[in-house]
Amino acid sequence: MARRKKPSRLPREALEVIAQRFRVLGDATRLALLQALFDGERSVQELCEATGVSQANASKHLGLLFDHGLVARRRDGLFTRYRVADPALERLCEQVCASLAERHAAIRDHLAP
Repeated sequence: MARRKKPSRLPREALEVIAQRFRVLGDATRLALLQALFDGERSVQELCEATGVSQANASKHLGLLFDHGLVARRRDGLFTRYRVADPALERLCEQVCASLAERHAAIRDHLAP
């Protein structure tokens, strides 16, 4: 059986960039907006309808996601349309959700009478 190569240690500066990315993802509203965008490009109004977030709040969070390169945007007449800019985000969210589901199942199984 082949052994996986151990990843090299990252310098502190790289770890700070990674930590910043996780801080941006560490908000339920931003995750809800991203989840809605996994289905494809949407306007702010469509995102508000899909998530129940106010337009002002959605715009604030979308601006932060845009500033950090997680979403892209384009003008479409009077509207601004957003899409996921980093395709790795959906895979990351799927991995985290799967891990949590597995862990919670294990906890439930352990606590079951």
